[in-house]
Amino acid sequence: MGMKVHGSLISPASMRVLACLYEKGLDFQFVPVDLATAQHKNNSFLALNPFGQVPAFEDGDLKLFESRAINKYIASAYSDKGTPLINRDPKKMAIIAVWAEVEAHKYEPPANKLTFELAIKPLMGMTTDDAVVKEQEDVLGKVLDVYEARLAESKYLGGDSFSLADLHHLPTMTLLMGTRAKAVFESRPHVRAWSADIMARPAWNKVLAMKAAAA
Repeated sequence: MGMKVHGSLISPASMRVLACLYEKGLDFQFVPVDLATAQHKNNSFLALNPFGQVPAFEDGDLKLFESRAINKYIASAYSDKGTPLINRDPKKMAIIAVWAEVEAHKYEPPANKLTFELAIKPLMGMTTDDAVVKEQEDVLGKVLDVYEARLAESKYLGGDSFSLADLHHLPTMTLLMGTRAKAVFESRPHVRAWSADIMARPAWNKVLAMKAAAA
């Protein structure tokens, strides 16, 4: 059995895993999960992810969930394939791990809230809460101030090479670049250059093409 990703192309977490697979140049099967009909709450899906969230991942007899954990596995198990997304040097890997944690715990919370307010609510016919947007733009701005300082001395967050620490930003970053929150990124020159660099990667464009084809 090959690799399978059970997910949705409207799910940032699913897109995060697809980006990793394309960076590694690996063959996989994408199994669409219809969130609108709550397929992710069916017993068959809950057997893959008991929390009922996409994505779920299979590699032979291995079953995983949580997108960042899935990507760590892919990057490690297939380290000899495609783009190196981790580093065998313990000190260099520790730096990548630090910034991967920053993405998950500092960047993602305000980015997710902004994505919901600015990208998801309009699609659902809901009213954006401008007070929440302003608050979360301020929170995200403080995070990106730290990024700006880091990227002034390093091409990528984890060092001189693109890594999981950068890749994990792509889904929410891309969505926010289509909203007023784009200014929070673009007002910081090093963040602007970094975000343009990683969003232009061929692997990420394959994910976006996959999403467009399914729309």
